[in-house]
Amino acid sequence: MSRLRIHPEEHLVTRIGWLRAAVLGANDGIVSTASLILGVAAASSPQKDILIAGVAGLVAGAMSMAAGEYVSVSSQSDTEQADFSRERAELLNNEAPELEELAQIYVARGVEPALSREVAAQLMSRDALAAHARDELGISEAMQARPVQAAFASAAAFSIGAALPLLMVFLAPLDALVSVVSGASIAFLALLGAVGARAGGAGVLHATMRVTFWGAIAMALTAGIGKIFGTVI
Repeated sequence: MSRLRIHPEEHLVTRIGWLRAAVLGANDGIVSTASLILGVAAASSPQKDILIAGVAGLVAGAMSMAAGEYVSVSSQSDTEQADFSRERAELLNNEAPELEELAQIYVARGVEPALSREVAAQLMSRDALAAHARDELGISEAMQARPVQAAFASAAAFSIGAALPLLMVFLAPLDALVSVVSGASIAFLALLGAVGARAGGAGVLHATMRVTFWGAIAMALTAGIGKIFGTVI
C-alpha cells in the first residue's frame, strides 16, 4: 500500500514582488552611480568633486527609487482595490450569475460542467471574493501589490548597488579611476545578474550578459559625454 507523502513546496513566484524591486534598484544603483562617476572623472575633475557627485547620486537615486516604486505600486494597488470593490458588489447583488461565471471559467480550463459548478459553489461558500479574485481577476496573494515593501527593497538595493562603484573612488588612484570603476562596475553587474537569475530560477548566462551589456553601454555613453564637455569647458 503506497503512502501519500505531503511535502512543502516553495515556489519562486512568491519572490517576484521584492525580487523585481531589488534587482531593479541594485542595477540602477550600480549603473547610474558608476556612469555619474565616470562622466565627472572623464571631465578631468578632482577626486573631491567626483566623490561629492557620487554621494549625491547615491542619496538622490535611493530617494527617487523609493518614491517611484511607492507611487507606481500604489497605483497598481489602487486598481486592485477598485476591482475588489466592484467584485464584492457583484457578489452581493448577483450571487447566482457570479457562481455561473466562476463555473464557466473552470469549464474553459477543461473541468466537466457539473463538477465545475460544484467546485465553484464550494469555493464561494468558503471565500467568494478570494475565489473570484484569483480565478476571474488573476490576482493572487503572491502577486498582490505591496507598495511599502517595494519602496524599501528598491531604495535599499539602490544604496547597496551605488555604494560599490563609489567605494572604488576611494581605492583607485585618480589616474586609473576610470578604468578601475568601469571594470569593477561591470563585474558587479555580472554578479548581480547571476544572483538575480539564481534567486528567480532563470538562466544565469543570459541574465548576466543582458545586465552587463546595457550597463556597459550606459557607462560608455556617459563617460564619452563627460570627456567631450571636459575638453570643451
